[in-house]
Amino acid sequence: MNRILRTLVLSCLLLVLAACAAAGGQRSPRDQTLYHYVSAVRWSDFDAAYEFLEPERRSGNPLTDAERERYRQFQVSGYEVKSAREPADGEYEQVVEIRVVNRNTQVEKLITDRQRWRWDAEAKRWWLASGLPDLDAAR
Repeated sequence: MNRILRTLVLSCLLLVLAACAAAGGQRSPRDQTLYHYVSAVRWSDFDAAYEFLEPERRSGNPLTDAERERYRQFQVSGYEVKSAREPADGEYEQVVEIRVVNRNTQVEKLITDRQRWRWDAEAKRWWLASGLPDLDAAR
């Protein structure tokens, strides 16, 4: 009887895990992009976050070594979406509060980042049109 109960509990757990995996795989392309972008920013990986910028923006405004060093100076301690909207089809905007700590001074500041995202039908992906967060734009 004990073996049957264990098998039943294990089967139920496997079904729950399978259901969670299936539900997680149904994210929209926008939600997947935002999830990966947030992960990069939360880990203070601004080189990875830079790859979410529109290709035209990256080629016209490459990240300089000085800018990279500036981003490395900060550790992200919080990321919270305050508002979001879809002004038009293929466009998405959100206002995000990002908390960063200066690694040298250990002073935390709050940055308001107004993000504009656009859908690229040809590439079949979302691009960040507004640029990386401005670390000097404390609120």
